[in-house]
Amino acid sequence: CANQTLWPPGHCRLGLTSVNRRTREGYERVNAYFADKLEPLLRTDDMIWVHDYHLIPFGDELRRRGCSQRMGFFLHTPFPPPELLTALPNHRDLIRELCAYDLVGFHTATDLRGFCDYIRTETDGTVEQRGAYGTATIRAFGRTLLAKVFPISIDTEALESLARTAGRSRQAERLRESLVGRRLIIGVDRLDYSKGLPQRFAAFEQLLESYPEHCNRVSFLQVAPPSREDVPEYIAIRRELSEMAGRINGRFAEFDWQPIRYLNRSFGQRVLAGFYRLANVGLVTPLRDGMNLVAKEYVACQDADDPGVLVL
Repeated sequence: CANQTLWPPGHCRLGLTSVNRRTREGYERVNAYFADKLEPLLRTDDMIWVHDYHLIPFGDELRRRGCSQRMGFFLHTPFPPPELLTALPNHRDLIRELCAYDLVGFHTATDLRGFCDYIRTETDGTVEQRGAYGTATIRAFGRTLLAKVFPISIDTEALESLARTAGRSRQAERLRESLVGRRLIIGVDRLDYSKGLPQRFAAFEQLLESYPEHCNRVSFLQVAPPSREDVPEYIAIRRELSEMAGRINGRFAEFDWQPIRYLNRSFGQRVLAGFYRLANVGLVTPLRDGMNLVAKEYVACQDADDPGVLVL
């Protein structure tokens, strides 16, 4: 339900949405199980902080059990426009469950606007909003709650410090030596169809085709750790990217140069910080995304005296 029903409309991919009563019932059952386990541990003055779309019904399940503690919820993905959300048969139940929380947080003003627009157009509720980035007071489904924008970020200073030494690490040196003076473009994304990876590979191919002077002068390193490996859509995109990388390399590669280095695995933060610092271009091109932290990480890792360029 989380992967195939809720994730696609949040990323404007309605054609990939699968609605299934059985998985929805499983989604509710798992959230009820979480509530059963947490309720006996709660004290009167506890505050409960719930994260992401996997646990939207969690707060409502706790309220059903009489829990009156303060509850906050943060959505780590985009919030879909109302016209996409209403394509889900149970959209009203989802928003009613979201309104069980006392505070609902979003990444961006666009996400907050989508939530407020839904309350205005699809419920009998009201919205009092103070400024484009301000707090919205929501009254709906017999509840009063606050909704607000909380842009997430990174530990910039720690990453800057890490990058200064990581740029001289063994892995970074190996990567530098393998380039033999060529420029480096880097992309780091979880393997997901919302990240626009096939389109990114096609764009790099178009670059080499339209501007052949870049052939043998630039390498594109794409790190794409696998995720949700049992979901058909993710199996398909993994196969598609492997085939694209092989075809593009077969078309343009030289005996001593491979245009695309496609790594379907994860690396630690220190290794990635060294790669970011070495790369001349950071390529972050999702089709739709939440607050993309790779873009911030790439910028934070740059040498201030000789920075690379973020393509966002």
